[in-house]
Amino acid sequence: MELDALFLSRVQFAFTISFHIIFPAFTIGLASWLAALEFQWLRTGNLLYRNLFQFWVKVFAVSFGLGVVSGIVLSYQIGTNWSRFSEFAGNVVGPLLAYEVVTAFFLEASFLGIMLFGWERVGNRLHFFATCMVALGTLLSAFWILSANSWMQTPAGHAIQNGIAVPVDWWKIVFNPSFPNRFAHMVLAAYLTTAFAVAGMSAWMILRAREEPPEKVIGAQRSLSMAMWFAAIFAPVQIVLGDLHGLNVLKEQPTKLAAIEANWERRANMPLLLFAIPDEKAEKNHYEIGIPKLGSYILTHEFGGVVPGLKDVPPDQRPPVWPVFFSFRIMVAIGFAMLGLGLWSLWLRWKGGLYESKWFLRAAMAMTPSGFGAVLFGWYTAEIGRQPYVVYGLLRTADAVSPVSRGAVATSLTTFVVVYAFIFGFGSYYLAKLLRKGPEPLEEAARGADFGGEQGKAARRPLSVPAERLEGGPGRRAPAAP
Repeated sequence: MELDALFLSRVQFAFTISFHIIFPAFTIGLASWLAALEFQWLRTGNLLYRNLFQFWVKVFAVSFGLGVVSGIVLSYQIGTNWSRFSEFAGNVVGPLLAYEVVTAFFLEASFLGIMLFGWERVGNRLHFFATCMVALGTLLSAFWILSANSWMQTPAGHAIQNGIAVPVDWWKIVFNPSFPNRFAHMVLAAYLTTAFAVAGMSAWMILRAREEPPEKVIGAQRSLSMAMWFAAIFAPVQIVLGDLHGLNVLKEQPTKLAAIEANWERRANMPLLLFAIPDEKAEKNHYEIGIPKLGSYILTHEFGGVVPGLKDVPPDQRPPVWPVFFSFRIMVAIGFAMLGLGLWSLWLRWKGGLYESKWFLRAAMAMTPSGFGAVLFGWYTAEIGRQPYVVYGLLRTADAVSPVSRGAVATSLTTFVVVYAFIFGFGSYYLAKLLRKGPEPLEEAARGADFGGEQGKAARRPLSVPAERLEGGPGRRAPAAP
């Protein structure tokens, strides 16, 4: 493979977007998690929820800042490295990105300060409203970004005039054929990312019960319980959404689907390949392990369903098969691992041992980064599978790159690697310190708070856990969450 300006520009964009996407994927879910915690605090007056909010809002602030910084870089790269794409699609994609700034980023920025610093300065209801607006802003941001990206996957509502795309029907542009499925799939992926991050951190604190104050362990148990309820309910929903998205890919991007399945010949009764080594030169697979006919049923919902093949199009219109095939399977494997952990948690609840099983708690810890992995590999599947087009069927990636030299791109790529290692290294280190420290003990949180009205009376009441369950100090087994 030639290390020309095109290849290096693709590597640079892939590098920067891989760093960026993990932060929005986390903050979208984390903002809604904060809203849920504050709602519980206002509903019950239990200081435990406020304490958990104050802990996770620090994590949100750092993650949000890192996401903003990395997102700005991506915007500049579209102009510096992909100017021909901007020229071709700017009339369509540009307004969508502008809507994201006006409706989403401004909303987040307007209420973020109140959410982070306003609890002692504004009323409880206004603060909760600000938290909800930040959560809504993250969802609106995902809406517009995914609309723009989905249009690049399944362009609609446009016309080609003088070699550039111009908008004709904004409704069809925004709600293009792949957008509804991709938006639902991505948002739920973000929520599951947060759920497993919260569950893993909570499991870690429970396992360290002898080193933690009992009330902190109770908070960890409550967080683990809420996160695993979400995972148990919505991991199956995510699998259904993934299936619907797959049907859409079959209809709108059959060549991508053929690459995902490493299917070379159009055929019915296709097996479900669990493993294979695709050989693009020989146009076949080696060492196939599959389940007969199941592939056709999963992809078309008919055992005799016909699945498109890579040979349906010339070689220069096919995406790289090897990375698409394996990234998809890694994503699916992570999704079923999430489902398995969620079902395991239900069984342990029924047995009354959710917080007692060390094997489960260790598995939850191991699954902490699972959501990030699923998002990244899912993104790789979608973006690499779109190749060789940057706008599917309309603009090839090779025709979208800027007329820049290989040396210029290599220099900027090297600079990005060094700067990102420095900035995100320190950011990740600080996040790790926050997570390791965990929430403050409830006594310290109560002393540092200034409450008023009925919520103040509720907050000054003791934590709603019987005193005998807190006896014995941190050296005793962690009490069960109410």
